[in-house]
Amino acid sequence: MTIRKTILSAAVALGLAAGLAPAAQAAEPGEVTDFRFSFEGPFGRFDQAQLQRGLQVYTEVCAACHGLQHVAFRNLSDPGGPALPDDQMRAYARQFEVQDRITGEWRPAEPTDHFPMSQLEGAPDLSLMAKARVGFHGPYGSGINQLFRGLGGAEYIASFLLKYTGVESEQAGVILYENAAYGGYVSMPPVLFGDDVVYADGTEATMEQVALDVSAFLMWTAEPKMMARKEAGLTAVLFLILLTALLYFTNKKLWAKAKGKGEKAL
Repeated sequence: MTIRKTILSAAVALGLAAGLAPAAQAAEPGEVTDFRFSFEGPFGRFDQAQLQRGLQVYTEVCAACHGLQHVAFRNLSDPGGPALPDDQMRAYARQFEVQDRITGEWRPAEPTDHFPMSQLEGAPDLSLMAKARVGFHGPYGSGINQLFRGLGGAEYIASFLLKYTGVESEQAGVILYENAAYGGYVSMPPVLFGDDVVYADGTEATMEQVALDVSAFLMWTAEPKMMARKEAGLTAVLFLILLTALLYFTNKKLWAKAKGKGEKAL
């Protein structure tokens, strides 16, 4: 990682808790763009290529300071996720060092290990960040906008990364940066400049593309079983529709004679 990226990652660590997490400088609800993601809607699915690009962004820009402690390396090979081949997943895991729970010694990570925790104090773990921001606009915890407008944590994170206004304010010797998505000032400076990542698959790494890719990846880390839940929910709905139809026609057949006698009596 270059010195520039290391400095940016350190800046993220100092400011992310004030930006993606609650902070005292928020003035009003921010402006969140309704980006289109492949996983939205009842039939949506994660885009495997996008998740792999998002993993690259996390590794090169975020991993120096921020952890994904709720995600195991083996999950990177799961169907519906980044779906890395087993050999690539193992090679990727070995880039990280973890402390062995038995010996206490540091060793290269194995597939069963989890991503390291956040490396700096005050740098939030990112594995639940997207889920924590699902209901960011409606009544607390209700996720009204996610239900009716498709807005969720991924949209918030992407908007946050893209909507720095360029206005700065110094308070108590600390430089704060205005962010339209947050609706106020945050201590995290802009971290995307359009030349942060060179994608391995050749995709043009514009600021918006990078923001969307890492947001989708963080959504997957927060909801790795989203596709399975959607399939289970769709199956349940179809079963209930079929059961309702069967009960309706059964009811008509059982009461047909009684209903006919009642009509004759009238």
